[in-house]
Amino acid sequence: MEHPQNHQHMHHHDDGRPSRGTLTKPAAAPAAGRPGGHARNDDDHAVHTHGQHAGHSTAMFKNRFWLTLVLSVPVVYFSPMVGHILGYMAPMFPGSAWIPPVLGTVIFLYGGQPFLKGGLQELKDRRPGMMLLIAMAITVAFAASWVTSLGLGGFDLDFWWELALLVAIMLLGHWIEMRALGSAQGALDALAALLPDEAERITETGTETVPVSELRPDDLVLVRSGARMPADGTVVDGQAEFDESMITGESKTVPRGPGDSVVAGTVATDTSVRVRVTAVGDDTALAGIQRLVAEAQSSSSRAQALADRAAAFLFYFAAGAGLVTFIAWTLMGSIPDAVTRTVTVLVIACPHALGLAIPLVIAISTEQAARAGVLIKNRMALERMRTIDVVLFDKTGTLTTGQPQLVDVAAADGVAADELLALAAAVESDSEHPVARAIVRAARERNLALPAAAGFTSLTGRGVRATVDGRTVHVGGPALLRELGAVEPSALAQSTRGWMDRGAAVLHVIDDDGSVLGAVSLEDAVRTESRQAVAALQNRGVKVGMITGDARQVARAVAADLKIDEVFAEVLPADKDKKVAELQARGLKVAMVGDGVNDSPALARAEVGIAIGAGTDVAMESAGVVLAGNDPRAVLSMVDLSRASYRKMWENLVWATGYNILSVPLAAGVLAFAGVVLSPAAGAVLMSASTIVVALNAQLLRRVKLNPSEVR
Repeated sequence: MEHPQNHQHMHHHDDGRPSRGTLTKPAAAPAAGRPGGHARNDDDHAVHTHGQHAGHSTAMFKNRFWLTLVLSVPVVYFSPMVGHILGYMAPMFPGSAWIPPVLGTVIFLYGGQPFLKGGLQELKDRRPGMMLLIAMAITVAFAASWVTSLGLGGFDLDFWWELALLVAIMLLGHWIEMRALGSAQGALDALAALLPDEAERITETGTETVPVSELRPDDLVLVRSGARMPADGTVVDGQAEFDESMITGESKTVPRGPGDSVVAGTVATDTSVRVRVTAVGDDTALAGIQRLVAEAQSSSSRAQALADRAAAFLFYFAAGAGLVTFIAWTLMGSIPDAVTRTVTVLVIACPHALGLAIPLVIAISTEQAARAGVLIKNRMALERMRTIDVVLFDKTGTLTTGQPQLVDVAAADGVAADELLALAAAVESDSEHPVARAIVRAARERNLALPAAAGFTSLTGRGVRATVDGRTVHVGGPALLRELGAVEPSALAQSTRGWMDRGAAVLHVIDDDGSVLGAVSLEDAVRTESRQAVAALQNRGVKVGMITGDARQVARAVAADLKIDEVFAEVLPADKDKKVAELQARGLKVAMVGDGVNDSPALARAEVGIAIGAGTDVAMESAGVVLAGNDPRAVLSMVDLSRASYRKMWENLVWATGYNILSVPLAAGVLAFAGVVLSPAAGAVLMSASTIVVALNAQLLRRVKLNPSEVR
């Protein structure tokens, strides 16, 4: 069907960009490990390749923790110090005194191995950090305890139980951290596991079952009720409700029929459909999302770098404090006290809580966001989102659906509105044009009976015509009116002028005698979710802007509907980044939300670039964040998560650094003159408690509601 120029913007993107599916192929990701892009969901065996955990797996820390915990029980129980504190006497038998030293040595060599190796590597690299601090603490405790057990020098430095608990707590903390760091990848592996192993390919003689890896673009596949899509594709026959929650985070099913795109891993919940494959393997949306989260895991964070620098500082602080402590107590003539205080300082100065403070928060944030369909490619985007002053939305396909929708019907005197709509839908029923489909869809939604139409003809650039009940009926815009010499009744013209002022597409229905029976108006449909997103952002003190290539009257109508603060209309794609720069020049921090194609320069220039619609467009290199679905409310999830994670970072930093700043001087004995001394036992317990508090505090981020439908 051909329709007049005045409403062609209804079925093209507002900036002339190609429709979805025409993107260039993203860089291939490493094979996920199973045919069709599968990857086994096995967080425990995920081996980290960077940072302080390079070469370590979650399972390694877990296994060492449990064995260390079991060995720690007799070490603690047979410790004379613990018995004295708790008021019990451990049973004595030949060799019982050697239980703590022997098992403590096993704990040191086996449980402490990751920290000893990591500390040695940091020493070789001349980059002291967390692992070196842990290694220093457990080595000092190990040496001091053996000196006591062997009766050398008369020291009472029986620290076997502190060593055992220290290693156990450190292993527990690293296990928690590794699980969190692997969670986002685990969520991705779970997504990849959603792909079926086999697919039913339709052939000339029926169907054949083939591995998903053998599917190729343009293959026709049968997806039965309850089955998952094996690849991305377009429905060619049948209609079904699809569960797309694994892609969009939205639990409500969505209808998909002929011409609609469907994504690998989604489920046809009620009926069978036939689908033409458009993308397989690394080209599918799931593979693209997998790459995005992999990038999120490997991206660096300024806040995390701050924690690493703080750890290096604390290493020098601990070593310096230990040296000063030893010299000071030695000068006071007490070598045993000097050794005891120095050992205590070095054991409890390990800032493992600081090591967890920020990385754990960021890891959990990334994981929670991924589960809600918010894919954070660059962690800095998450950190910046809390500071954003204005969110600038691209209009078409973001705030609106990008598809025409029937808005109003006006009939001439003597004609019922439903009768007019049914007549227009009958004429348009053989057309696949988006405007025609919108008219037919509106008639069906109103349960109107469509009269039979024949002789459908498309009139290039003007409209269409068909024969209905023996008369020729035309549907078209102003050009068709002029061609047929038809004149609108004045009452009808009043309605259509108002529609045109809003920028709506107006189509007239003209009878075979040239009389105008009525008109219909169509507009780019505003998403219901957009109203909620705009209002919620403004309630959070964030301004909302809109940018579009559409005419000013169209932009003004949408902006008025959504109560948007600022509008940029008739903007060429190449100039969108200039508008972002214009806002920044006013001192505003901008988050740009677009589709990642021609919006790329603007996405890159903004403080935070958010690409929307990763269900089909996954090659959005310019955005720091990708929303898996098309729901603009997901931007709210980003704001809330950013603010919540920032609070957690600071809470954890204050707790972790506060512990070290207070405990080290006390352990050194600066208040010994007042009778206040932090004993080795108390220091070890407080250090362990600090680590656990920081880890549990970070876990509270899981309570933040990120489902777009729940964000208010």
